[in-house]
Amino acid sequence: MMGRREGGQGQFFYAFDLDKVVPRDHLVRQIDGMLDLSWVHDELAPYYSHTGRPSIDPALIIRMLIVGYVFAIRSERQICTEVQVNLAYRWFCKLSIEDNIPDHSVFSRARHERFRESDALRRVFEAVVAKCIAAGLVGGEGFSIDASLIKADVDKTKRVAGDQPIAWPKAEVASRAVREYLTALDAARHDEESGVRDDDSSSGGGSRRKAPKEVSMTDPQAAWVAKTGINPFFAYDANYLVDNKVGIIVDAEGTRANRIVEIAITETMIERVKCRFDLRPQRLAGDSVYGAVRLLKWLMDRKITPHVPVWDKSARHDGTFSRADFVFDEERNLYICPGGAELTSTGNIDQGHIVYYRASKKDCSACSLKPKCTTAPMRKVTRDVDEDVRDRVRSLANTEAFQQSCRERKKVEMRFAHMKRILKLDRLRLRGLSGARDEVLLTATAQNLRRLAKLLCRAPTLAAACAA
Repeated sequence: MMGRREGGQGQFFYAFDLDKVVPRDHLVRQIDGMLDLSWVHDELAPYYSHTGRPSIDPALIIRMLIVGYVFAIRSERQICTEVQVNLAYRWFCKLSIEDNIPDHSVFSRARHERFRESDALRRVFEAVVAKCIAAGLVGGEGFSIDASLIKADVDKTKRVAGDQPIAWPKAEVASRAVREYLTALDAARHDEESGVRDDDSSSGGGSRRKAPKEVSMTDPQAAWVAKTGINPFFAYDANYLVDNKVGIIVDAEGTRANRIVEIAITETMIERVKCRFDLRPQRLAGDSVYGAVRLLKWLMDRKITPHVPVWDKSARHDGTFSRADFVFDEERNLYICPGGAELTSTGNIDQGHIVYYRASKKDCSACSLKPKCTTAPMRKVTRDVDEDVRDRVRSLANTEAFQQSCRERKKVEMRFAHMKRILKLDRLRLRGLSGARDEVLLTATAQNLRRLAKLLCRAPTLAAACAA
């Protein structure tokens, strides 16, 4: 017989235990045991007033942000809605069934002021990395470095040519991203006047060797990316330094999309993990972007073997001899051309790192190979002052260790694929360089937490321990 539910008055009192309704194997239980936010209140106390209305608990805001990034909820309004109705999210955020959910607007002030000034999001990220190290998931011997473009939250039609003067609005009416850019420009000008050189322009508005092709009026720190085969767009870079053992992200940084910045931030991240965690890798794997001689020498000086293809533009594709066709005699400091003539140098260094080697006009004029060599009266070859470093790195390319690093480097590429396809960070929501940094850090934190949960709570016995 089919029954019918009585529609009378419900009971007056309820005994509801939120802990009992969250499954023991739920992801929130696994990551909760790996997240320690006990330091938050003491760390952020200087950024909160001791008078006035009580503010929202910063630990609650961080937990809600982690829910958003771990479960790919890309809207702060949606995060608040999901925590309102999802009991597992409520449990993770330490809210009772009757607690009110903060308004989505509180995230903005916390992110743009208190969290940013205190660097709280980096503290959260580094605490998770420390958990990974303590769990034995970080080998510390081999790292991989890479960067991935993430589209900026801008309308690319609202742009101007970079070589034209721009009438920026006054600071009091400008957006946060524009104010950040103008502040960085002022700092760069001050550094130039003081004689401080900033080659990497990592501040986002620093001095550049040449003006950018296009500048976004919405987010001027975003870089204009124009590559063959794709529609141009404004973007930032997500930079990951990954340990090769199981793919834990040991450092992450959002930067402008720029080759020089990628090289500079690599040095910064390696030094930072050394200071924070005493990790000193023996080798670093990367693609040809990281094959610039400056970074190669920096790594070799610190006894880090660069398993990186050397960045070399000396090859010619018009059928004439390339620099590789000339033999360098290190003892006599000269090149020998395919025809047997010698190319010598005066020893002068151009641009701080380039040495020119020239053949004599007499030798070139009488050489039968000149049509395959040069149309100039005499051939010249350039060599970097640290070319010996490049030669040593080139010699590693055929070793088994180099090939192994190339295979291990796929782990960092997998992290980027996971970031864009699973966690949905293929386009930034926050504007400005500081917004890109926050989003990249939170995404890397979420990826490490998910990785920890997968590797440590996979077996039934370990899952019970994680839940406990």
